[in-house]
Formats: sequence, C-alpha cells, structure tokens
Amino acid sequence: MGLKKSQNIKKDTAILILAGGRGKRLGGLVAKQYQLLNSISILSHSIKIFISHPRIASIQVVIHPDDIEKYKESIIGFDLAEPIFGGEERQDSSLIGLSAIYKDNPRYVMIHDAARPFITTEIINQIFQKLDLGNDCVIPGTRVKDTLKRSIGENVIETISRSNLWQIQTPQAFNFKKIYNIHKQNDGSQYTDDATMAEKHGMEVTIIESSEMNFKITTKEDIAIAQKLLIREQKTPRIGTGFDVHQFCAGSGLNLCGIRIPFHKSLFGHSDADVAIHAITDSILGAIGGGDIGALFPPNDPKWKNCNSELFLRDSLEKVNNLGGIISNIDLTIICEEPKITPFRQKMRENLAGILEVELNQVNIKATTTENLGFTGRREGIAVQAISCILL
Repeated sequence: MGLKKSQNIKKDTAILILAGGRGKRLGGLVAKQYQLLNSISILSHSIKIFISHPRIASIQVVIHPDDIEKYKESIIGFDLAEPIFGGEERQDSSLIGLSAIYKDNPRYVMIHDAARPFITTEIINQIFQKLDLGNDCVIPGTRVKDTLKRSIGENVIETISRSNLWQIQTPQAFNFKKIYNIHKQNDGSQYTDDATMAEKHGMEVTIIESSEMNFKITTKEDIAIAQKLLIREQKTPRIGTGFDVHQFCAGSGLNLCGIRIPFHKSLFGHSDADVAIHAITDSILGAIGGGDIGALFPPNDPKWKNCNSELFLRDSLEKVNNLGGIISNIDLTIICEEPKITPFRQKMRENLAGILEVELNQVNIKATTTENLGFTGRREGIAVQAISCILL
C-alpha cells in the first residue's frame, strides 16, 4: 500500500510563512498573497509544497489583522495552526511567529515569503542537506547575471562587478533556538531579512544555488509571468470514474465522506461502509491506472474489517503524489431518498478537501433521488458516482 514510506523520517522542522504584507506595489483591493493563480491563492500555492514534505512538523502563518477572512478562505482544506497577527516590520512579524512556535521546540525553522509560490521540494531538500551538516543558517539564492550600474538620478557613476553577488530568496532556514535568541537580543536595528540579522549577529550564513523560478510576486507583471508558468507547466488531465453501492442495515447512523450522519439505519459493509469515499477512491485510481479499491483492499481481508475508509482515500492520494500528479477536482453525486444530504454537504466538502489537500472549490458534492424508482427509490441503500480529474 505504500503508507509506511515516510514513517521513519523525523518531523523536526517548523515553517513560518510571513503573509502580513500589504503588497502596495502590486495594487488592487486584495493583498497579493490572497490573489488567485489558476483559482488558487498565492498563499495556498506557497503552503502546498511544505505541507506534503515529510520533515515538516508544523506550519505557522503570520497575517495582517485585516486579512483574517481572506486567510480563512485561502486555507480551507489545510490543517494549520491558528494564524497570528504580525507586527509593524518584517522582523517584528518574524519574532512574533518564532515566539508562537517556541513551545513546539523544533530543531529547524524555515521562514518563507507568502508571495513565493514556486518553491520546490528539490530546493527544500538541498536546504535540509546543508542544515544536517551542521550549518546554522542556510539560504537559497541565484547568481547575479546582469551587469550592475550605480547611478545618481539618470547618470551612471559606477559599474559594479557581479562576481560573487547573489539575489537572495526564501525559505531562509535556521537552527531554531539560535535564530530565536538572535531576534530576542536584537537592539531594534532594522534588517531586510532574517539572514541579514543573523549575519550581523555573527552567525555564519551558507548559500545554496536555487532557481530563478522561485521568484517573489511583487508587481502585476509578476502575476502575468506566474500565470503563464502555470499554464506552461500544465499537466495532461486524466479522468477517472467510480461507482459504489451499499445497502442499508439495522443501525443508528452512517458515514458519508468521513462525516457521521445520524440516521435510523446504517450502511452494511466490511469496512466502515463509507460509500462516498469508496467511489472517490475508485475514481482516483481509475484516473491514474491504479486498479480498483476491491483489489487493493479486499473485502474478505480481516485487516480491513471496520476500517476507516479515509485510509483508502489517503492511500490513493499518496499514489497520485508518487506519480507527480495533482488532483484538479472531484465531483460527487450521492443518490438516495434518505437521509437528507444538504445539511451535511459543507462539512463533507471540507473533510474531503482536507484529506485530499485541495481547495474547497475543487470538491463538489451533489445529491439527487431516483424519484422512488429502483433500489434507492425503495430506500434499500445509497449509490454514489464520483468523477476525478488528475493532472499527470
């Protein structure tokens, strides 16, 4: 099943995402980190790569108080700590964030700009390699390629050698306790980033060569470039369908999409009989050519007796991730005369979005009846049809 793949990897790192900026250079009514790229906020893009990394123990986001509602919309589907409000300056927000995660006692912390949505697992792993060698501060950067001039007004007064010059990015990674103590000891001096503060307080800073793709979105031109990059990187959509049926039996409730629904009957099945999750799992497996749920989790295997069906869905997600795929959307149709689905629809969507690590708008749930026709019309059970689109 592949569920034990990363169990031996220690989660020893906290992520601090600074999302309190106002993005004045970008303009618009919404702060840049909440603007959308392919229907997903820039902040959400920035979170996604960290949340799937096996060494990340926690993610703490620092926001502006005015953005709380936008933040809540952006992180639906993510299981994150409550956001905290930042300070006047970037370094104030860093200290507030570091103080919030102090109780977790992480070995390392990575401090990342919310407006850098193209950080990659490769860059993160390179940073970890340097940290694990004993470096207290590791930062990504790219070598300066263009000729540099210094001017007074429009008049050039000097050409600057670009040798050994770097453009620095985030995430900037640190030994947690050391960077926390440096922030606490700072005398109020202002710095443009955390690595500069660390350097000024005597910490040795190590650079790894990053990618120009890990750029910070600052202007409208950056937004346009980001949109083009996402389109260029668009994967091939693969469609899968799933269909499952479970009959009613004596009981006092049933599970649909991982949500317990009070009812005067239950659903009969070898596992927890979550007919909706079974259909979704089959649809994902169909899209990636991964077989079917019955072959992977045989109903006659005692191992899966009364098993929580979310395990099956998480296993299908891991298979997608292992192929480098992306879940584009899930569309679910629940067919029954009863129980009523509408009162539970939102919780179902939120639970599925959380399990699949997608935005809420990528999960749709519809409910219908068969107008008293067939076995569902006779109130003998529930049928579910699912369609998944996976980008590979």
